[in-house]
Amino acid sequence: MLTFAEEIVLLALDEREGVITELPHQALHTAMAGAVLMELSLLNRVDADAKQMRVVDTAPTGEPILDAVLMDLQDRHPEHSLAYWLNRLAGHRAHEILRLSLAGLVGKGILREEKHRFLWVFPDRRYPRRQDREFMEVRARLRQALLGTDLPDVRDIVLISLLNACRLIPRILSDNELPRAQARIAQLARLDLIGQALAKSIREIEFALSLPMML
Repeated sequence: MLTFAEEIVLLALDEREGVITELPHQALHTAMAGAVLMELSLLNRVDADAKQMRVVDTAPTGEPILDAVLMDLQDRHPEHSLAYWLNRLAGHRAHEILRLSLAGLVGKGILREEKHRFLWVFPDRRYPRRQDREFMEVRARLRQALLGTDLPDVRDIVLISLLNACRLIPRILSDNELPRAQARIAQLARLDLIGQALAKSIREIEFALSLPMML
């Protein structure tokens, strides 16, 4: 089974270029932070409300990055808000989460790593898909969740909330399908508190990035 971070990376990668082009770096880093917090929440290691996130179970998960973040959460007292942790982890852990997610997808045979040189000097890595099966399965599963009427399972609700916050739903639905799915997307996104905080953080990042263009 893929992690939330791996599924986001898989859907965000440009299939021809093998790089993530849909998201500004700051937004991608915030998405990686949100993905790990959501994994910990589903594993019942953390709980969150509108004011704060708290650790409820300190038992290791067995996943290095999840356990590292769990330790980060334990070491900070008193408990901080979701927004605080999204921003802190985006700044301190996002590169590691992204690196491990790409390595996981390569290790599972879904992506391949290609090393290039930019301007013949700077190293550049690209990750084209080795095979399309996993991508198509994730996409088909989420399309069913978004276009159907049955309540999806918890993991798919969380993933849809993540993808909506990252504005990656157009990678799943066609231009004709998007308008009729908007109410369903909003309904499912409202079910996940971390996803709501993530969407707010990414909107703030996008607004900050747009300011120079408005001046």
